[in-house]
Amino acid sequence: MVSGLVVVDKPQGWTSHQVVGRCRRLYGTRKVGHAGTLDPMATGVLLVGVNRATRLLGHLAGHDKTYTATIRLGIDTVTDDAEGDVVAARGASGVSEADVRAAVGGFLGQISQVPSAVSAIKVDGKRAYARVRAGEQVELAARQVTVSRYEVLAVRPGETVVEPAGTPVLDLDVIVDCSSGTYIRALARDLGAQLGTGGHLTALRRTRIGGFELNMASLDEQGLAGDEAPPLIGLGEVARRAFPVVEVSAAQAVEIGFGRPLDLSLPADVTALVFDGELLALYRPDPELRAAPIAVLAG
Repeated sequence: MVSGLVVVDKPQGWTSHQVVGRCRRLYGTRKVGHAGTLDPMATGVLLVGVNRATRLLGHLAGHDKTYTATIRLGIDTVTDDAEGDVVAARGASGVSEADVRAAVGGFLGQISQVPSAVSAIKVDGKRAYARVRAGEQVELAARQVTVSRYEVLAVRPGETVVEPAGTPVLDLDVIVDCSSGTYIRALARDLGAQLGTGGHLTALRRTRIGGFELNMASLDEQGLAGDEAPPLIGLGEVARRAFPVVEVSAAQAVEIGFGRPLDLSLPADVTALVFDGELLALYRPDPELRAAPIAVLAG
């Protein structure tokens, strides 16, 4: 049973769940999942695990990420992106490029961010986006996230051609490096609020999750529609790109196969244990056991 990871360049308009469904057909197994959901409007890196690699997905989703995006200042939408209805159109005629660049600096480092109401976060057991689409008012709690890069690449003034037509806007091309859990839509919304003009996303592309970049993608829209499954990235290579790695002995490999704790010093909370180039398990430091299993993939 083949196991591994495939980097998908998710097409616009596809849900992450639809990508998983196509990969189940391509790889001939039901045991397929993804790390880090992308909205249908967004494109770019989606990590899809097949068979035993699904055990790694929760850990991979927690890695830092890079996005390129276009933010439109001057208009607010209910979803904080171009797919939502307009709720305010104050325009951005009074906002300069210098204003934008100064305001962006306030969103660097560790910040408190309220996620977009149209998100997959559960509120009393129901997804926030489902509550919003049902007409409910949703208020989510702020969370601490880290934005290590928020760079404005270009500023383009213009006017909207859709409703409300003629509204003066500023379109910003940006690149963002951020921690897991950061909402780029919320960055757009909050930048617009800071500038007193409103803002939302018109484009979003994820170019990296941890050590997996867009140039590693072996599936795109054409490939997803085809019948040929590209080779998977093996579990050993996934481990080396994603986690600190400790090589273990043959005797330790046997113990790992039984899911036993080890008398072993580990460099990080999530450490990959490898024998003869093969990923056996993820372990964590334990104050009493020294090393305890998180996920065992051997066997």
